[in-house]
Amino acid sequence: MTSRRPDNFDGLGYRGREDPAYSGGYSGRSFNNSSSVDLHNWVTTPPDIPGSRNLHFGERTPQFEAAPAAPGAEETLPTAPPSEQLNRFAGFGIGLASLFTENVLAHPCIVFRRQCQVNYHARCYHLSPLTAVSVMYNVTKSQGPKALWKGMGSTFVVQGVTLGTEGIISECTPLPRELSHKWNPKQVIGHLVLKGLTCVVAMPFYSASLIETVQSEIIRDNPGILDCVKEGVGRVMGMGIPHSKRLLPLWGLMLPTVLHGVLHYVVSSTVRRLVLFLLRRKSPAKQPVDGSETVQTMLDAYFPELMASFVASLCADVLLYPLETVMHRLHIQGTRTIIDNTDLGFEVLPINTQYEGIRDCVNVIRREEGALGFYKGFGSILVQYSLHAAVLQITKVIYSTLLQNA
Repeated sequence: MTSRRPDNFDGLGYRGREDPAYSGGYSGRSFNNSSSVDLHNWVTTPPDIPGSRNLHFGERTPQFEAAPAAPGAEETLPTAPPSEQLNRFAGFGIGLASLFTENVLAHPCIVFRRQCQVNYHARCYHLSPLTAVSVMYNVTKSQGPKALWKGMGSTFVVQGVTLGTEGIISECTPLPRELSHKWNPKQVIGHLVLKGLTCVVAMPFYSASLIETVQSEIIRDNPGILDCVKEGVGRVMGMGIPHSKRLLPLWGLMLPTVLHGVLHYVVSSTVRRLVLFLLRRKSPAKQPVDGSETVQTMLDAYFPELMASFVASLCADVLLYPLETVMHRLHIQGTRTIIDNTDLGFEVLPINTQYEGIRDCVNVIRREEGALGFYKGFGSILVQYSLHAAVLQITKVIYSTLLQNA
């Protein structure tokens, strides 16, 4: 069966092109003439019906093709290279590893350090990391692995209370939370006053966290995370667990607590800015040329901040270690706390001090324990920051390897 359609029939423009009765005054509707080129932008393609456009079975109507690109133009897609995404994730991972080491892995060292600071019975001062690690191993062996991880939840509670209090006070008062580059003495004084008020508000919760940290695991119950908040509020309201008459009032603990908190912030901030300035001056920003220089550039972008924070915390803890010892002894006095024997690690000892204040505490320690008595447990702080430095170095090596293989 042959088709009776003319050869020039295209399905749309035939009648308008050949029949005068239909074409009078109207231009042809065919897509083949030059007058309908502008219709290509809005005329849709009809469905492919076999036989409607002289298509053989299985063929399809050719679709409109994209306009050819201008000569010399290149198609560029705004997609980030894989190495840039790897840099972002690696930088986040390095910061997370540093934060995890500072707050989690270092907690056993913090526990043992505080126990040594409040133990006025101790004959071994643990100034060396070797003796500190040995006794920490004995404590873990006799009481289980939880012995050196106690009170970690309460430390996070204290950090949360500190951050929340600082934010609320800064919003309700004109005290600046951050210092701009163009600071003046009035802003600095207001900023330090904000830090001091934050220490005062967080002081009862810090005291409760200290008790949970140094309390021996042998006679210690399993407190919840919010017990620190309950004990802190009870300390303020004068309720809760009964304490002895040697318990110092909160206003007597205010001076050493605020002094330690503000000085620690001042020392750490000053050292951090100084170290960061020296590191950036030593290795200024460079434009990467090849792969190795790209790796070095990314390392220079992430690690100065971490190294500056590491050195700042180390310097502040070392310089203020004697003041921290005095502060912890005043906080723990009269709380009926029983700690581990830091000489051997197999026994427990009660805390029965009778300090009348910060001056009396300093005089008694100097007279009975000597000048090194202010540095009891100093070896644990060396272990803590050695572990922190090792984790930073390992993450740096891993980061460099990933960037080079990307």
